[in-house]
Amino acid sequence: MATLNGFFYPRTELGTAGIVPNPPWYYSGDLLTVEYRTDPARVRELLPEPLELADEDPGAVALIWADWQSCSGSREELLDPVRAQYKEAFVVVRCSYAGQTFSRCVYIWVDKDFAIARGIHQGYPKKLGSMWQTRPHPFLQAAPAIGPGGVFGATLAAGDRRLADVVLTLREESDTNGFVNGHAMAHHRILPGIEAGSPDAYNELISSQGAEFERGQAWKGDVDINLYSSPTEELDRLTVDEIIGGYYCQVGVVWNGGHSLTRLVP
Repeated sequence: MATLNGFFYPRTELGTAGIVPNPPWYYSGDLLTVEYRTDPARVRELLPEPLELADEDPGAVALIWADWQSCSGSREELLDPVRAQYKEAFVVVRCSYAGQTFSRCVYIWVDKDFAIARGIHQGYPKKLGSMWQTRPHPFLQAAPAIGPGGVFGATLAAGDRRLADVVLTLREESDTNGFVNGHAMAHHRILPGIEAGSPDAYNELISSQGAEFERGQAWKGDVDINLYSSPTEELDRLTVDEIIGGYYCQVGVVWNGGHSLTRLVP
């Protein structure tokens, strides 16, 4: 009988065909974040048991675009950029479990299969989408500066429909990159039952956050945001009732596992 190797499927004897390598995983990226308030009832709809609304500002939402470069510890992916570079847009709310406040990603779209596989492991509900955001550059002929007056746009589409677009005009330095995505994540890892109509075969509430984190100078500014309806998405249910702020920063993250909070279905 063959011994199959590799962190994720497909596992093989050599172990090189797996869609993602073993953690730790390393990330460097540019983040554009828009925070706003919506009806807390809409957030509550997205929180399965045993999660509850956050005690403070329960309707706060962060919509984040990220232009990533990622790799394993060998860094070999950086010399084969198709394996390293990807984009994503994700929606984060806050929630409460056992008296602690967590962040939770409720929607997320990515443009690479390896990012989806990592999401299955980490409990992120990743789907394919099309995300674009303006890139900064020190030479400003065709790019904005990360500084006062820099104007950044971002768009999100999935299933041939545009779901959101924003324009962020930077105004001043910021002490933070917002607060909604500032806690450890609380996610569910779910495996549906194989028999028709059967309950979940596996359901676990987990927590994870970066093992290491670095952030450059964050900037905040003025935001215009639009959400659009789609027959296959529900982002627009998180209506923009009040803008909190917009932020831009560059970050570096190392992810190396999480923690099980409770097994809901063993």
